[in-house]
Amino acid sequence: MKITRVETFAVPPRWLLCRVETDDGVVGWGEPVVEGRASTVRTAVHELAELLLGRDPMRIEDHWQLMTKASFYRGGPVLSSAVAGLDQALWDIAGKVLGVPVHVMLGGPVRERVRSYGWVGGDEPAQITEAVAERVEAGFTAVKMNAAGRTDPLSTPRAVEEIVRRAEAARDALGPDRDFAVDFHGRFTAANARRVVEHLAPLHPLFVEEPVLPEHTHRIGDVVAATTVPIATGERLFSRAEVLPALQAGIAVLQPDLSHAGGISEVRRIAALAETFDVLLAPHCPLGPVALAASLQIACCVPNFLIQEQSIGIHYNRGADVLDYLVDPEVFAVTDGYLARPGAPGLGITVDERAVRAADGSVPDWRGPVWRHPDGSFAEW
Repeated sequence: MKITRVETFAVPPRWLLCRVETDDGVVGWGEPVVEGRASTVRTAVHELAELLLGRDPMRIEDHWQLMTKASFYRGGPVLSSAVAGLDQALWDIAGKVLGVPVHVMLGGPVRERVRSYGWVGGDEPAQITEAVAERVEAGFTAVKMNAAGRTDPLSTPRAVEEIVRRAEAARDALGPDRDFAVDFHGRFTAANARRVVEHLAPLHPLFVEEPVLPEHTHRIGDVVAATTVPIATGERLFSRAEVLPALQAGIAVLQPDLSHAGGISEVRRIAALAETFDVLLAPHCPLGPVALAASLQIACCVPNFLIQEQSIGIHYNRGADVLDYLVDPEVFAVTDGYLARPGAPGLGITVDERAVRAADGSVPDWRGPVWRHPDGSFAEW
């Protein structure tokens, strides 16, 4: 069996899918994308495809080694995301060839269902009570919300009060038996994060996410030391080497992205590394159906898994939804806050190829917003 073709599809709302085909007719799907840089990653995927064409798709680890190391310049979000999507597709092919889900090839399941959370609120969270109620009605037992929109380097007392008020509304709507997490989104300075997280502690958030920017990971230990709230990070860290300083700093939850951090192959190793630090895994996934399917395969076989992000109904997805590109959307049905363990071979989903091909190139590349502070200087989004 040989790899004969690699195709990519840019589909709404902001996703890039890849399709890897073999001469035996077995097809694997992956989701290689950097939000806002889909076209750049698309080029990288086709450059890497030169290493795969004509080769045996079952040599997944060898392909991963070549894709990540057969160039003098390595790493970074574009390359690691291109590798991630192709890696997902190769695991999908292998599972289909062997007739088993990917998690079986990774040692078998350690759980029968995967807890997941839904998003509430956007960059300017409002109407939290109603949004939380909608998520609970949809079957979720946990939600995540942004702490704030554009954030000053040091928040005013009123700004801190507004963050706490929204968190209180979420806690009141959820009660004591459900969870909410708060995403700082790298918008806070380390000093500001320490100030704000102190006020959130009495509300017992499941975790506070990305309290500092990834380039300031050397400061995340200061935030950890200042609070009893579990601190999470990792969506913008792309390898074992990059997550190690965060683990050493004492974070509680690691959030690698299956479409950014080298795919299934690398995230499985990242999870094992996190386990040695007593750190839980909550894979980042505000993306499409293939990314979520790959995440669930990891979630099923990783002992230190905590909870899975997913983007069904997320505010970012305008014009399309995760379920639009699946033949059977029920594979992602939520029951009592959980997604069922996938049982079908490979990634456990059937991509609606006709819908994907029809949607390819139908919308311009998505770009993240550019924010500025009142004085005109750049502000983190």
